[in-house]
Amino acid sequence: MGNGTSLGRVRGLGSAHSGAHHWLLQRFTAVGNLLLVGYFIVSLVLLPDLAHGTVIEWLRHPVSASAMALLVISTFWHARLGLQVLIEDYLPDAGNRFAALAVLNFAAFGGGAFGVISIARIALGGAA
Repeated sequence: MGNGTSLGRVRGLGSAHSGAHHWLLQRFTAVGNLLLVGYFIVSLVLLPDLAHGTVIEWLRHPVSASAMALLVISTFWHARLGLQVLIEDYLPDAGNRFAALAVLNFAAFGGGAFGVISIARIALGGAA
């Protein structure tokens, strides 16, 4: 490995295989969010009114409940991916970075689980 060329200076410094995967996941979740938010807005506009009972009845339909569960999952996943990059780029200390990523994962998975469980309770008639 020589020092004379650019390739020689970077050879052996590690693989760069995971960056494209992370970038693609973020783009896929963004497109999914656009489609699901579009469905959500159109569905709300088509409802006769926005009373609590009307929205609950709409959310009890399987297609609506599934779409909203997917929206919650996709939104929290997208937020986690974006904030992970922010934390990795701007926290230089490994200990702080690990702690911030642990808190981020806990918040993202906890918030997503709470949202999906709430939608499931409404959809299955457990809460009104």
